[in-house]
Amino acid sequence: MDRDESWRVIDEQRALLADLLESLSDEEWATPSLCAGWTVRDVGAHLSLAATAKTREVLGYVVRARGNFDRMIHDASVDRAQRPTSQIVADLRGIIGSRRLAPGTLWRDPLLDIVVHGQDLSRPLGRRVEPPVEATRTAAEWTWQRRFPFFPARRLHGIRLVADDADWSRGSGVELRGPVLSLLLVSTGRPAGLAELDGPGLGAALERFSGLGSRTT
Repeated sequence: MDRDESWRVIDEQRALLADLLESLSDEEWATPSLCAGWTVRDVGAHLSLAATAKTREVLGYVVRARGNFDRMIHDASVDRAQRPTSQIVADLRGIIGSRRLAPGTLWRDPLLDIVVHGQDLSRPLGRRVEPPVEATRTAAEWTWQRRFPFFPARRLHGIRLVADDADWSRGSGVELRGPVLSLLLVSTGRPAGLAELDGPGLGAALERFSGLGSRTT
């Protein structure tokens, strides 16, 4: 997937998720997401962060977090989540068409961000958000190429991920097979993705997540 097609999908997903968020009840906004320690509200607020945060604002969170990336992203998102729900939705709608990147990021990063976080907030609510398979494959490959902050090769050492709905595989060892979207969730540290996977590597993956826990970003 090239840059232009990637941005088209990002815009579509931003619009779709803005519609989803706008439909939620107060109780649903407070639902725990797939991100450990994050609510749906926190994830919703996070979705517009990279495209709207000022450099001074980001540096302030970096200093407060003492360089801890996970804590910096969490604190910034939780702070933004204090805004009214209508503003969180408006912030997300407002970046449709934006091509702004956060410092130190590349054009595939917002694709990875919107695809994964779309699952973080929709799945716990029993909603299905189905990004295009090719976009998901691109995000999964980028997760392994970029490595930081998920380091999937380290977490999934000895396990080979094989998609059954796309031409994609990564890693080596016992096979873990299923939809590329579920493999992307596993690659980014979301054990919820294991529910739709099978193969001889499933037991090893379950044990690995039990020992290491899930991602918070």
